[in-house]
Amino acid sequence: MKVLEKIKYPIQSEMVIFEKKFRNSMLSKVSLLNRITHFIVKRKGKQIRPMFVFLVAKLLGNGKVNDRSYRGASVIELIHTATLVHDDIIDDSYKRRGFFSINVLWKNKVAVLVGDYLLSRGLLLSIEYEDFDLLKIISLTVKEMSEGELLQLEQSRDLIITEEIYYNIIRKKTAVLLAACCSMGAASVMSNQENIDKMYMFGELLGMAFQIKDDLFDFNTKVIGKPTGVDIKEKRITLPLIYTLNSVSKNEKKWLINCIKNHNKDNKVIKKVIDKVKNVGGIEFSIKKMKYFTDNALDILYSFPKNAYRDSLELLLNYVVERKI
Repeated sequence: MKVLEKIKYPIQSEMVIFEKKFRNSMLSKVSLLNRITHFIVKRKGKQIRPMFVFLVAKLLGNGKVNDRSYRGASVIELIHTATLVHDDIIDDSYKRRGFFSINVLWKNKVAVLVGDYLLSRGLLLSIEYEDFDLLKIISLTVKEMSEGELLQLEQSRDLIITEEIYYNIIRKKTAVLLAACCSMGAASVMSNQENIDKMYMFGELLGMAFQIKDDLFDFNTKVIGKPTGVDIKEKRITLPLIYTLNSVSKNEKKWLINCIKNHNKDNKVIKKVIDKVKNVGGIEFSIKKMKYFTDNALDILYSFPKNAYRDSLELLLNYVVERKI
């Protein structure tokens, strides 16, 4: 049995029902919109975020989910999909999951409006059923994600970034959405705020590890299905580079900053920067930090009774930090 199949096993029926509910949540009276959302659904990803919602809900809900769990999972996936559509416009990406992106097939104007529609559907889904606690979770998440993207743009412009600022960026950009998945799963089946907060922190720590893993791909010269050096080309300063900049001599630091600022499109220069990061120990340092966040997330998870749902959450946590792409 493949890892994802093993993770999904305790929530197989919930995921089948979810897919139908998720499709219905995007329906519109505008035929163009329905064609595009159909295209999105047909090219779905691994659906890791809804899996977190259902596994946490079953962990804390005595093995059961409810309608709020399904709505919470749909809200999360709608918001996540909206951010992906908007990200492709911002990054001028022409492919998503191996297929042409919405902005390439239907142009930027349509893509912006589709992203806005998905975002509004996610928020309205909570309002329609008066899930105001879930609405608060996702609204704060969207706010923080927007702040994270803008903070990263601001810092990339000046290349003045510290480890502390980096953690703040990735917490807002990535970790808060996984935190929302876990807290939504908990809030959908219980009102115990302590456990809801614990699951939020579990998701946040996991999200920190997830993003560090994602950043490490940028320095992997092996063929993994994802291009290397993209962050450097975009002048995004990630943890391996931060460690390197803080570990080298003044002259080497000056050379690295010059490479990133003025020669970031030159593949030969990018390779030299990647080699420097590897030689200085930036990769090992980042892996150690990723393990720190993972271990702290596991400590929270282990505070709950062991069962099939906790086992799947542990497998899912390990999967997102050990994935090859």
